[in-house]
Amino acid sequence: MDRTVAGVLERALSQLFGEAVKVTAAGRTDSGVHATGQVVSLATDAVFPFDRLALALNAELPADCSVREAAIVDATFSARFSALERTYVYAIAPRQQRDALTARYAWHVPQPLDVNAMRAAAAQVVGEHDFRSFCSVLPLGATNEPLTTVRSLYGFTIEPRAGLLRLELVGSGFLHRMARSLVGTVVEVGSGRRSGDLARVLAAGDRSAAGKIAPAHGLYLAGVRYDDGYDSFAEPPVLCR
Repeated sequence: MDRTVAGVLERALSQLFGEAVKVTAAGRTDSGVHATGQVVSLATDAVFPFDRLALALNAELPADCSVREAAIVDATFSARFSALERTYVYAIAPRQQRDALTARYAWHVPQPLDVNAMRAAAAQVVGEHDFRSFCSVLPLGATNEPLTTVRSLYGFTIEPRAGLLRLELVGSGFLHRMARSLVGTVVEVGSGRRSGDLARVLAAGDRSAAGKIAPAHGLYLAGVRYDDGYDSFAEPPVLCR
């Protein structure tokens, strides 16, 4: 069985609470994707000093998984369904030679990129659209009928940061591999391999109309915002140098 973040967390929590625990995550992280601002929720009847839960969890978790904070919330709260918006950040290393220190945390793109062309393309997908062209697997309902692929993208910004390119996508929710498909497509625009007409890609409603999916290792679920004002955002360390 593949190792997952949810599975690692559930094992640690079950050990601490002495009962089986299931967690609900705020956003998807495909294999190889990182998270600096993931939020999870769970229900338990365990008696535990919850003000010390983050400390206790970090003592149980492996070195590649850690918890920043923990809090008791209302029973109606769901990390997934109570979220108002999610922020994904993507890191690109646009340089001729690869960098061993960022190899696991940023996508190495050896050819020059036209950032202005990328920004112009990205602006076309901001707003409420049917993102079927940028979805690898259609979302299915309980009867296996396709659910809507309409989503609201509130922002898609691209800026230099710490010798890298930082791409930020903020939206109400994201389809399967939607963020990576958008990034891969605007990189093709920036490298001159594709027209910047992303409005036409949206209108096609076909995954083959978009570009290649960007590699998983450059993507971070960086933050989730809720209606009480809480925002779990944390900048990926590779972009803080």
